[in-house]
Amino acid sequence: MTRFVYLTHPQVKVDPAVPVPDWGLSDIGRARTRAFAAQPGLKAFRRVVASTEVKAKEAAQIIAAALGLAVDVRDGLHENDRSATGYLPEPEFQAVADAFFANPDESVRGWERARDAQARIVGAVEAALAAAPGEPTLFVGHGGVGTLLLCHLTGYPIARVHDQPPVGGGCWYAAGAGAPPRGWRTMEEGLSP
Repeated sequence: MTRFVYLTHPQVKVDPAVPVPDWGLSDIGRARTRAFAAQPGLKAFRRVVASTEVKAKEAAQIIAAALGLAVDVRDGLHENDRSATGYLPEPEFQAVADAFFANPDESVRGWERARDAQARIVGAVEAALAAAPGEPTLFVGHGGVGTLLLCHLTGYPIARVHDQPPVGGGCWYAAGAGAPPRGWRTMEEGLSP
């Protein structure tokens, strides 16, 4: 498998009146992404692939612009489908997310099952890598499915203990080329593909 980096979008502008997939980056999220895009380690990447969700596309566009690349927006990389509940206040969201990871074969409150979301993200990443074999690729996506992908790549069971640290998103891991991911790092840590 081609070596790649999976990055989660950073902080978003939360608006309960807007569907979650349509949320964009907050000012902090944009600033963190601009700083990340300036890291010398990013110059090794020849592709930037993003989820169809606005927040991921915005982060990917900032990074791709710094590299002089276009963004490849692909289906299947979106966050787990939570449209059954829509926006949830933070404490309630965290409780439902805990149940999502703890019960991967069940739909919690109508959410996409973790097992199904994992199969989808794994298939989408593999398809994107197969479309450009050998090209160093930076994926920009989401924490939930990023964790499910990490669990698949490492052989860990689906569990929230493998989730990104609680820093508002903007975390990454490197994978592929026969090396298992070493775990999440923040945008502020040095990137080495």
